[in-house]
Amino acid sequence: MEKLREMILPFVDIDKFAKGRPGNHYTVKSIYFDSPYFQFYTEKVHHEKHRKKVRLRGYNSENASNTVFLEIKRKYEAPIFKNRCPLKYEDSKQIFKGKSIESFVENNLKFPNAVDDAKRFFYQIYSRKLLPVVNVIYEREPFLGKLDRNIRITFDKNLRSSPYPTIDDLYNEKRIRYALKDYFILEVKFNDYYPSWMKPIVGVLHLSKVPASKYTICIDSHNMLNKVLKPAAFTYVRLFNNKKTELV
Repeated sequence: MEKLREMILPFVDIDKFAKGRPGNHYTVKSIYFDSPYFQFYTEKVHHEKHRKKVRLRGYNSENASNTVFLEIKRKYEAPIFKNRCPLKYEDSKQIFKGKSIESFVENNLKFPNAVDDAKRFFYQIYSRKLLPVVNVIYEREPFLGKLDRNIRITFDKNLRSSPYPTIDDLYNEKRIRYALKDYFILEVKFNDYYPSWMKPIVGVLHLSKVPASKYTICIDSHNMLNKVLKPAAFTYVRLFNNKKTELV
């Protein structure tokens, strides 16, 4: 990490949201939602071209006035799109309890589609019967390109998670399990072109591009599908087959 940081620093600035904080990083906490049969997880591990993630995201430590985000992250072929709605953490709890979205969410200059994006989020929750399955937590050390601010480099460190959280558990780190011990995840994000200065760095450090979904890594770290999906699938087959069935 130290060598990589040293090599990219001539080309990047520390993101303003992390600069000056201990370690020049902030903590990301995201409750991910999925169907009872883990549809979103399955779409990711099978490399489906069209897939999505639905999550409630917050940062750092709990405070009643904290801003959190209702997010849908969509992948269509190569491009990635986000629907993102900001609101107060306490207000998000009220909406999850059934209160009206319009009572707590307003459009603004930075998020002109906030109300519609909140409705899209809860449409996914209710139409797919999504449940919170894992709270994914890590420290993010972020950088922005000096010349092109659309280039974003992040080091995601100390990946950990807790299974089956409630909405009240967004900032809770009980029942934590660490994943990828002694590793961090490097992400290079860009809009128009891959930064040319990054290519020799990748070559010198012998890095390769690999899938690294923090959501699926954390689900696997808790062995969730072996505990949940296989027994559920067996029940499903027995119910609709109406005869003795054995799954291999």
